Amino acid sequence: METPEQNITDNPQLTETANPPLPKTATDPQVRPEPAAEQVPVPADHVFDVDNVSCYYSAFKAVTDVSLTIYENQITAFIGPSGCGKTTVLRTLNRMNDLVAGARVEGDIRYRGASLYGKSVSPIAVRRRIGMVFQKPNPFPKSIYDNVAYGPRINGEHNKKKLDEIVERSLRQAALWDEVKDRLGKSGLGLSGGQAQRLCIARTLAVEPDVVLMDEPCSALDPIATGAIEDLMREIKSRYTIVIVTHNMQQATRVSDRTAFYSVLRNEKSDTRTGVLVEYAPTRELFEDPHDPRTKAYVTGQMG
Repeated sequence: METPEQNITDNPQLTETANPPLPKTATDPQVRPEPAAEQVPVPADHVFDVDNVSCYYSAFKAVTDVSLTIYENQITAFIGPSGCGKTTVLRTLNRMNDLVAGARVEGDIRYRGASLYGKSVSPIAVRRRIGMVFQKPNPFPKSIYDNVAYGPRINGEHNKKKLDEIVERSLRQAALWDEVKDRLGKSGLGLSGGQAQRLCIARTLAVEPDVVLMDEPCSALDPIATGAIEDLMREIKSRYTIVIVTHNMQQATRVSDRTAFYSVLRNEKSDTRTGVLVEYAPTRELFEDPHDPRTKAYVTGQMG
């Protein structure tokens, strides 16, 4: 787990504070953006504005020319064949690719109007506001309670009563409280796959993020556990903005409000594959009346 660092973003969405939760709006009287803030006006429901973004790993161009808007309190699904860059784009939204040697992003990604890759932006603050749930459940080798309380403690919360409240609230939001409330002192490693994934979601929610990114969160789960995670996503989207990568097109139709379909551009000469955003639309429209023949071929099973 990374530790807090001092430099901050000019955007109040990402400004690090000593103890209180980070404010969500620039109108908060506690917020005093620095004069150099890289802020532009955006509609209130725009969470991310991605403009002509390309992603590289050293000299290799993994994804090219992605432009889309992620809207508040909606579930956005990224679908497409393996190697099309879905996860790479997802990881740009909370700067997880910064941790990969040689990775870089070209273009502009704005989070609530502020440049996510601005020079003054703290990646640590970004990841506090924009949490991630990974493909494989990864509970810490700690108790269920300490798994959920870990983030708040790192952020400076040590009051036992407040931690108790955070742990219960987060486990309730993750639809796990009733199953574990009598064994909070037991190891999180002893949970079933579905329970462990919901524990990881509770751990993410405990630091009160604005956005939750999910990278194939159900790929290792059985249908019953998958259904529980999908129910959870629908329940919490009124409080969070969710972006999910999934290989399961039926899952995208069940849970998402909007869907982005990515495909692959193949360079036969160099034998390389570059991901490209083909179509982005409300989910029902994309699946029932796609505008691009590549989208139609994919969603109807004519291509994989």
